[in-house]
Amino acid sequence: MDPSQVIKESLRHELDQFDNYLWKALENDNKRISDIIQHTFKVDGKRIRPMLVFLVAKACGDITPATYHAAVTVELLHTATLMHDDVVDEAAVRRGQPSANAIFDNNRTVLAGDYVLSSSLVESVKTNNLEIIGIISELGKNLAEGELNQYSLANEIIIDEDEYFKVIDKKTASLLYVCAKIGAITAGADRHTIEEFGKAGRILGIAFQIRDDIFDYYKADIGKPTGNDIREGKITLPLIYALKNTPQEASEEMMAIIRTRNFSTENIEALLDFAKRNGGIEYAQKTLEKLLDETEQIIKNVSIDNDFRIMLELLLMYLKNRAF
Repeated sequence: MDPSQVIKESLRHELDQFDNYLWKALENDNKRISDIIQHTFKVDGKRIRPMLVFLVAKACGDITPATYHAAVTVELLHTATLMHDDVVDEAAVRRGQPSANAIFDNNRTVLAGDYVLSSSLVESVKTNNLEIIGIISELGKNLAEGELNQYSLANEIIIDEDEYFKVIDKKTASLLYVCAKIGAITAGADRHTIEEFGKAGRILGIAFQIRDDIFDYYKADIGKPTGNDIREGKITLPLIYALKNTPQEASEEMMAIIRTRNFSTENIEALLDFAKRNGGIEYAQKTLEKLLDETEQIIKNVSIDNDFRIMLELLLMYLKNRAF
């Protein structure tokens, strides 16, 4: 059994309860809304965010109703941004099925995304914790800023590693930062432990996104087409490294494809192969492993329940080795 399944089995009750809270938050008797919501939430995804909330809460104390409301808040906010992102990116696939905008059109998807976003704010109030409401509000701003920055980098063809990390810090990293932090807050952890888990969550989020970006370079059943990031003009770490660390003549040929946005199947294959041949995948993998080592060190140094320290380390192992 792979590490993610071990974790899911250990959290079976909590994840079942999470689903109950989630669907309760999304209840609506308006078929125009409920059809889009049913489609969007039909596939569960990897459940990394709620798993992290629950693992941290259990490691720091225990899960409370506020923990469930907080976990649902993050999942709803995240899903709302994905619905909007798919419209911006004109994406046709999400989590291995047609995206909401591919089925229901852009207008209805944006409006349904607004509904899910508003539902997340309602759910945050149910935590009865102003700090959590403030953290969630800040998360919404960060996700929007990260998406806008990513769009600008693609539009302006900016190939820069620091800018890449700024984008994923605002997007994936900010999500896992919040998950880890609110898990600790709702369990009643002390301030030092809360801040350390926030730090660990942020680093974990960056590592998670790098792993996701590596998948884009290989044919696998990962819920999106291979080369999809490049097709959308998103230049991620493996290709950034290769472009910056090869002779100018070779990288210029690849840059010409990017500048002209001539993302034919043949050209996308050429860009993917270029990154692989020139050390991009190895560099991204080493960066990911270094980040996970930093996270592991933080987890080793905080004062928490040892059984759940082991489960958190299993989560790191899964993120390091996951195949999809």
